[in-house]
Amino acid sequence: MKNENLYNYILGIADNSLILGQRMGELCGHGPSLETDIACTNISLDLFGQVRSYFQYASKIAGDGRTEDDIAMLRKEREYKNVLLVEQPNTDFAYTLGRQFLFDVYHLAFLKELQKSTDLTLSAIANKCVKEVSYHERFSSDWVKRLGDGTSESKEKMQEAINDLWTYTDEFFHQTDADKAMVVEGIGVDVTKLKDSYYKEVSQVLEEATIQVPESKYFQKGGKQGIHTEHLGYLLSDLQYMQRTYPNMEW
Repeated sequence: MKNENLYNYILGIADNSLILGQRMGELCGHGPSLETDIACTNISLDLFGQVRSYFQYASKIAGDGRTEDDIAMLRKEREYKNVLLVEQPNTDFAYTLGRQFLFDVYHLAFLKELQKSTDLTLSAIANKCVKEVSYHERFSSDWVKRLGDGTSESKEKMQEAINDLWTYTDEFFHQTDADKAMVVEGIGVDVTKLKDSYYKEVSQVLEEATIQVPESKYFQKGGKQGIHTEHLGYLLSDLQYMQRTYPNMEW
């Protein structure tokens, strides 16, 4: 493939939204209130809309007849390049919103930088997505504060969620070979430069939520290289079911 690095770079961005969109979609009909249920479902739809834009571009770059559906649905587990955080299950509402918050802060900062890309297609996608993700970040931040500074039970659950999910946050700032190549060409975002501001912003929200910032320096990684937790396999069995059961179906 002529532009293999660009193709892999796009997958690295899009797979985060694809997997998190699937996780949030699992909440449809299961939210704690109708308004929150609809909000979470809309976040899922936003993320899938972003994925379509990325995968349509990736299919053009691949140039081998693969469609956006093929890229989304027909890869094997080790071929997905999402970070480990987004595949973590919806243990409870605190976990779901804590995971969303930890991703949203990164995602918004990333998209703001991607707007500066010399690749006009990626820049245009980022310009559209940043408006949606700004809302996502406000929504999840507000819920972290609401739960953290709420009842003793909600505070305990939010603290537990942040403690458990914290170990997956450092992977945002790891660079793959495709990442490094795209940074050199002025196409990609140097994620290493986002790390300090990310943890500063996250810590500010957690302090406002009366949630203790985890002190653990042990972090999990591997998702960007296709080494995932057991949770992704189960998620993909649901995500890919229709496409694999009825091959070549058209929507």
